[in-house]
Amino acid sequence: MNTYYFDNGATTKVKEEVLNAMIPYFSEHYGNPSSVYGIARDAKKAVEEAREKVANLIGANKHEIYFVGCGSEADNTALKGIAYAKKKQGNHIITTKIEHPAILETCKFLETQGFDITYLNVDEQGFVDLNELKKSITDKTILISVMFANNEIGTIEPIEDIAKIAKSKNIIFHTDSVQAVGNVRINVHEMGIDMLSLSAHKIHGPKGIGALYVKEGIDFEKFMNGGHQEKDKRGGTENTAGIVGLRKGSRTCK
Repeated sequence: MNTYYFDNGATTKVKEEVLNAMIPYFSEHYGNPSSVYGIARDAKKAVEEAREKVANLIGANKHEIYFVGCGSEADNTALKGIAYAKKKQGNHIITTKIEHPAILETCKFLETQGFDITYLNVDEQGFVDLNELKKSITDKTILISVMFANNEIGTIEPIEDIAKIAKSKNIIFHTDSVQAVGNVRINVHEMGIDMLSLSAHKIHGPKGIGALYVKEGIDFEKFMNGGHQEKDKRGGTENTAGIVGLRKGSRTCK
């Protein structure tokens, strides 16, 4: 019996070239990237090469990329990281009603921590009303988070327009781009995006690895405590094989 798969929006098959690239980092180059000897340096080199590749994918700089466990962790890190870093400046966050649960559930949690969340409506095609967005901004607004492409109906939001609105009010703008990377051209600097989440398993890479772009100069609170990996922003031994898989998977992107 043949199986036909039509749900690449949920996950994609790991490409053979991606798997082949990952295998040596389980058995040959298995060193801890945070150590100093030979096989560790090999692993560290692979991590940094992947960081540069992912940065190039979205028009970022290498040092603006942080590796995390998945797209949901990237979203959590972005929202909680900015919320806690800027809580003395304000407690208001704006998002939409059609975000992925990684955003919506994080916002619900932040509400229990004293943050005020505005959930914007969308029209019948899934588009955000930019006038409603402008009216929702207050002097306490510290973050706007709007997904790039919707995971259910495919709507591509007016990201550059939203970014301009955020910038005009000196508000951080984050976009969950897990569904967009690989399907649309993205240049974070040209588009005015401050933070962006992506995930390997949507672009023929492995599950369990993602990345968060954070524009240089933006400070955020760490989400994962432990070691000093990822510039002391995400403790935990690096998933070298997964990171290599993210790098190779990103070659499928346009």
